[in-house]
Amino acid sequence: MSVSRATSPRIAAAARCGIGRALRLLCSRPQGESPHRTQDGAVAAASARNSRGIVVKHLRIALGVALAAGAAGCDVGGGDVTAGANGASTVNGSVHVPAGLHSGKVDTVNGSIRIDENATVASASTVNGSISLGAHATADSLDTVNGSIRLDSGAHVLRAVSTVNGRLTLASAAEVGGQLRNVNGSIALRDAHVAQGLRTVNGNIDVRGSHIEGGIVVERSSGWFTWSFGLPRVVIGPGSVVQGDMRFERRVHLFVSDQATVGAVIGATAQRFAGDSAPN
Repeated sequence: MSVSRATSPRIAAAARCGIGRALRLLCSRPQGESPHRTQDGAVAAASARNSRGIVVKHLRIALGVALAAGAAGCDVGGGDVTAGANGASTVNGSVHVPAGLHSGKVDTVNGSIRIDENATVASASTVNGSISLGAHATADSLDTVNGSIRLDSGAHVLRAVSTVNGRLTLASAAEVGGQLRNVNGSIALRDAHVAQGLRTVNGNIDVRGSHIEGGIVVERSSGWFTWSFGLPRVVIGPGSVVQGDMRFERRVHLFVSDQATVGAVIGATAQRFAGDSAPN
């Protein structure tokens, strides 16, 4: 794609609004990282590469949005937009997908994405902003870097749902066909289904009446895009089923209901509890 002179300032503006910050994160060495890793550090290094890969992906998205906006003569200062049948892109603004609309890909750099009930989108991506998928709405995938993601009742995502820094919430009958993952932020499932496992580093996990295939992994903190406010609390509540191993690469507080079914527990000791709630 050729870029006109008028496009360049717009790309620069987009860079100042979040892309540059992410690049600085990528160019800095993780705290404590050494060029000579021990075998015990291999898992942490792999986690760092995974987190770095997520951010690189979003940088590409952000730059692509900036280029597209500039080539179309759009103002990168942008603003809120409403999606049509072909989707929607902006840089500095939110995206709204009206109820019942069958749309294409929707994305932004600095702004939230709201997909109303019974709508369908190809995918939804942002860098700095939250994503909400309304009741019985459908998306191919949902991802952000800094922001929460929520699936309302009966919402369905065909592939992965991911954020780096943000809460993940699945309401009743919500379904994720791929992996559900974050680095920092709590994860809450209520009578929901995840088909390809759940992964986090510093997030508390609260699973109630839900079915997780592919197990659960709490990764060791690598120093990349992570912070910690104590040990993660993992609760597998009544009526929940976790198919596959629950693997913990760092210390956690693990509570498993006596009415839940789980696979092998690796790296932690489960405390069984009766009733609706785990001990504090």
